[in-house]
Amino acid sequence: MKIAALRETAPGERRVAVTPETTRKFVGLGASVAVEQGAGAAASVTDDALVQAGATVADRASVLAGADIVLGVQGPDPDSLAGIQPGAWIVAGLNPFGDRARVDRYAALGVEALAMELMPRITRAQSMDILSSQSNLSGYKAVLDAAAEYGRAFPMMMTAAGTVSAARLFVMGVGVAGLQAIATARRLGAQVSATDVRAATKEQILSLGAKPIFVEAVQGIEGEGSGGYATEMSDEYKAAQAELVSAHIAKQDIVITTALIPGRPAPRLITDAQVASMKPGSVIVDLAVEQGGNVEGAVAGEVVERHGVKIIGHRNMPSRLAADASALFARNLFNFLSAFWDKDAGRPVLPDGDEIGEAIRLTRGGQVVNPRLTGTA
Repeated sequence: MKIAALRETAPGERRVAVTPETTRKFVGLGASVAVEQGAGAAASVTDDALVQAGATVADRASVLAGADIVLGVQGPDPDSLAGIQPGAWIVAGLNPFGDRARVDRYAALGVEALAMELMPRITRAQSMDILSSQSNLSGYKAVLDAAAEYGRAFPMMMTAAGTVSAARLFVMGVGVAGLQAIATARRLGAQVSATDVRAATKEQILSLGAKPIFVEAVQGIEGEGSGGYATEMSDEYKAAQAELVSAHIAKQDIVITTALIPGRPAPRLITDAQVASMKPGSVIVDLAVEQGGNVEGAVAGEVVERHGVKIIGHRNMPSRLAADASALFARNLFNFLSAFWDKDAGRPVLPDGDEIGEAIRLTRGGQVVNPRLTGTA
């Protein structure tokens, strides 16, 4: 059983899908591990460390030759998979809704593509959830990036020369990233508030010592979709929320937006007029910028200034913490494969009808089979 890990080629991608820790664990299961030369360099994972853990380090062609499973952070370009054997697994974040053409090309290669970002939000899959592990780091890094651009202190400081007021920070979208942003901002001493369309998050916000900002006048709208994700809201709710949020944003020093809806463009949360209402020197971090952005005027990969407000739109936020992000991502991949490891077969086996397999499998036998892509969901 050969497990291969390739060097990431997407622009700005610094993570790696295997670490010395997971290499040792795979070898312990009886697998061989082959890693492309330099795959972990940007994440502080050296070739020597991988070799010491039991991996073989070689060029891409040698790594792919005979590979049963190919691990990646982002899905490898199908053109770079020359020589891959039919039936091999591609296990990575595959962006199936944003790059459907690549999924079709995986099918044409005869590989079984498994999109880890489609992992269902169920108890037994929590340790395999790449979205949660990477979003946690994104929320943390968003606060640090905001602090770096803000140009003022976060905590209240009482000095002989006078008092420095605490920064006011508002988090929009209280999923994994939002909760970590709240916790990080609180640790840095900011005065934190947060909002979400899901009523159930109010208690989570309070538990972290932040102030919940919620629409109270519109009843019966929970915003809770399947698997714990947010859903689109009614026009009535959107109007009420916009009015409440507009008044609140104008008083904030920093806003962090994290709202995403799986398979759809990111919802627009902040308009240009709302940006203009903020004080000069304020900062907004848009964590959804690569999916269309929560903030009007945000630009993917850039820090722009509008109306005296800096809007941070860094791409691939987890990759900005490449070492920790890689360690967590690699564990997610190992946890998934080891959970389905069949000792007799000497490899992982995804049973037909299994909830996890049905959710993440995109291609099989030369066909696209995922119901969410074929329109049969």
